[in-house]
Amino acid sequence: MASGTALIYDDEMTSYKLLWDDPECDIEVPERLLSSYEQLKHYHLVERCIHVPVREGTEEEIMLVHSSEYLEVVKSTQTMNEEELQRVSENYDAVYFHPNTYRCAKLAVGATLQLVDSVMSGKVRNGMALVRPPGHHSQRNAANGFCVFNNVAIAAQYAKRRYGLQRILIVDWDVHHGQGIQYVFEEDPSVLYYSWHRYEHQQFWPLLRESDYDAVGQGKGKGFNLNVPWNKVGMGNSDYLAAFFHVLLPVAFEFVPELILVSSGYDSGIGDPEGQMNATPECFAHLTHFLMQLANGRLCAVLEGGYHLKSLSESVCMTVKTLLRDPLPQISGEMAPCLSAIESIQNVRGAHKPYWKCLMYEVPPVKTAAAIVSKADAHLLPVSVQVEMEMNAQELNTFVSAFDAELVKEEKALLSLQNVLAVLDKILKKKVCSGIAESSVASVSTTFALKHCFDFGLQRVLCIVIGDMDLELDLDDGKILLMNICQKQQTEKTNSKYYISLNWKEDAERNNFFCAVLGFILPVAYSYQPDLVIIVIGPNRSLGVNGISLLTCLLQGLAESQILVVIQDTEIKLVQSVAKALSGVSTPDFGAYAPASQENVLEIKRLRDQLQQEWKMLRCSVRD
Repeated sequence: MASGTALIYDDEMTSYKLLWDDPECDIEVPERLLSSYEQLKHYHLVERCIHVPVREGTEEEIMLVHSSEYLEVVKSTQTMNEEELQRVSENYDAVYFHPNTYRCAKLAVGATLQLVDSVMSGKVRNGMALVRPPGHHSQRNAANGFCVFNNVAIAAQYAKRRYGLQRILIVDWDVHHGQGIQYVFEEDPSVLYYSWHRYEHQQFWPLLRESDYDAVGQGKGKGFNLNVPWNKVGMGNSDYLAAFFHVLLPVAFEFVPELILVSSGYDSGIGDPEGQMNATPECFAHLTHFLMQLANGRLCAVLEGGYHLKSLSESVCMTVKTLLRDPLPQISGEMAPCLSAIESIQNVRGAHKPYWKCLMYEVPPVKTAAAIVSKADAHLLPVSVQVEMEMNAQELNTFVSAFDAELVKEEKALLSLQNVLAVLDKILKKKVCSGIAESSVASVSTTFALKHCFDFGLQRVLCIVIGDMDLELDLDDGKILLMNICQKQQTEKTNSKYYISLNWKEDAERNNFFCAVLGFILPVAYSYQPDLVIIVIGPNRSLGVNGISLLTCLLQGLAESQILVVIQDTEIKLVQSVAKALSGVSTPDFGAYAPASQENVLEIKRLRDQLQQEWKMLRCSVRD
């Protein structure tokens, strides 16, 4: 299994700049690259990455996307004087040339292809290429929007030809529409292109009708071009997350990509003069984390735009930290997408409804782990998992004395509590990020665990119970959000929004849990913003190993990835899968997206109708 994160950078790509006055182009400066790399060094991230040398892209590779005539035009700029360069630049929209542009553009292509080779050959698991000039606007016969050669489009064509890939996902989170990529692949069903972009009803550059939500692709490529147009400025973390939950991720899991290429433009981040959006750098960590759950973790991020140097450099660092599998930061802001974002998301879901099973219904289908398991099972866990010894009697008595000792009179309950608290204590003290504990009486152990969390000072804990289990908890104060995923409808304990019973019937042959996780659980969980996530797996559970693994992987975006998994009636296959998900040693294979049954769809619709006023991230479904 591949491990490690590649970082590709070369100072030479800073060796061109604007030579004349041009207010449209003067924000594209060498410092964009320099500041990003310096910030990576400041956080000691460069030394943690695997260095991959840069090479030039060849003419043959460039012509996988561009015409030979256009290539010759760019090549000719090497010997031009300033007046000639300005004249050639004026033939294109928002572009400037310099005598070093051709060399740097070839290095940008080569760096991107080096990253693809490193990931596809298994030398690394993922990586980022800091390149300049950017690429996603450039077209077959034209430079456009600071872009000379279309680095990501070339990479996709290269990966298809060299590695025989049949399904590549391109995610373009730059604030501008990457029309150059769209044009290359709009008839190609082997490439799924997703872009969100500032659009403002065609009033924002590049001012194209084909940037709207109903541009779904052409011919065989219909359904493989996903445009989410932002029709107002100020979009923030919740808007970006909602677009992922309700558009990109359901379709991406159904598409089952073999490689992910990210056009990583950070002008969609807070402070950028071009985007005028409000997404914080932490948001890009979460977006990266979600994409890492696809394609067996094979992800290549390639720099595009970003013109506020601090916002850009911090966002680059957040992306690289996540690729390195550092715990995710808390994400800020009210988790409620704005009405304009909801409208765009509904529109794109409606436009793509004929092409994707996950959009057929109103409801969207939408680092170190510590474990205490039996000695017989310990050797079966990933080597990166730290197997803990149980607490000694004195330590345990210290914990129990603060609670109701009557609950733990039985030796079986005492041992269960011992396992759970030993792991929880390490999570709370940040000695480990997440953990697993076997418990024969999970309900008692979980009750004690929650009390210990609040004594420790936590304010909000998300507790997801999978299976039949009754927890006697006070939910009135909002400190606990309890979700019960069960086979039969549970009696409502309270009318509180902090108790949710999800009646779910699993498909025994396929993982049909995508729509519940993406369309309901994640939007509610991100709205709640917990300090810790506890997943309790009890008897008569309604989810199999794949569904539980999917849930565990995607919930790591919350609470700085601090998750405690309590398992009753242990089976080693489940423990192995959860341990792999938490430790990040490999990305589980969840299987292809499978549509939910009509019964499950109606259950999610019931909950959505009941709760969307309380949990506003749920307001993004298409109305039939």
